[in-house]
Amino acid sequence: MMGNGDLERGTATKNRNHSYPQTYYAAGATYGMEYSDSQWTSWLVPMIVVANVAMFVVIMFVNDCPKNHNGLRGDCVAKFLGRLSFQPLRENPLFGPSSSTLEKLGALEWNKIVHENQAWRLITCIWLHAGVVHLLANMLSLVFIGIRLEQQFGFVRVGVIYLLSGIGGSILSSLFIQRNISVGASGALFGLLGAMLSELFTNWSIYTNKAAALFTLIVIIVINLAVGILPHVDNFAHIGGFLTGFLLGFVLLVRPQFGWLEHKYRPADTRLKSKYTVYQYVFWIVATVLLIIGFTVGLVMLFKGENANDKCHWCRYLSCVPTSRWSCNE
Repeated sequence: MMGNGDLERGTATKNRNHSYPQTYYAAGATYGMEYSDSQWTSWLVPMIVVANVAMFVVIMFVNDCPKNHNGLRGDCVAKFLGRLSFQPLRENPLFGPSSSTLEKLGALEWNKIVHENQAWRLITCIWLHAGVVHLLANMLSLVFIGIRLEQQFGFVRVGVIYLLSGIGGSILSSLFIQRNISVGASGALFGLLGAMLSELFTNWSIYTNKAAALFTLIVIIVINLAVGILPHVDNFAHIGGFLTGFLLGFVLLVRPQFGWLEHKYRPADTRLKSKYTVYQYVFWIVATVLLIIGFTVGLVMLFKGENANDKCHWCRYLSCVPTSRWSCNE
């Protein structure tokens, strides 16, 4: 939402969860598991929050509004912070740095990725935020969504989903948005939401209250994606992150079917069930293939400099729907 044309990646809805060993919470809905499993200690998600906050302090230090601002659009905000003070609200209403500072520190920019071989921006943009408001919204969402997932599945799988979803969001954003810069972690956050949805599907048989959980989760996802059609919000990063996380959930968040974990307590002559069901294997294979194809096609198109809007003329409405109150100039 910055005046100089950079795009804020919006935030996933935050959800408050409480820890019960036999209950798994998804997006505010509870659906009971039919067996208990151990809880991991969440440390990765808090570390990601700390890293994002530290990075924002670095951004504002480099920005140095009192020294670099020309005064044409107003005065720096919160001057008592010295070089950490914010750009004028007319320039950045989110209480943050200038677009040029974000660009300098690694914001997503199509031209630099394609023509200046700066592919690292696909990753660095995930760790940048347009302002205090943007940062707080994303970090609160990460805490409420990510900690629960990390407790259930461990830091490795959640970390992989977070990072790859962020990259997937960056790739799709670059293919459709080529004249503005984009920053934010919400592509990665939408990946966690997508993984929660696919985790429910692939582990369907071990949950109760399935319909209520599915309905609640879908409503939350739809609302968040709907917010992305507002101007200056990079909904392509949301969609790309969500699709990546959704597929990764089928690959990384598979649970053994009900009854398998208890086989060691049963008589030796008891016939054992297979660890996973047939449909879980099918989901795993299909999702893996789609992930490989999606990333390959996306990266090839990106580095060939193609504009995805030329191949899908209506797709622009997925990120912004023009109304009488605003336009959707890229």
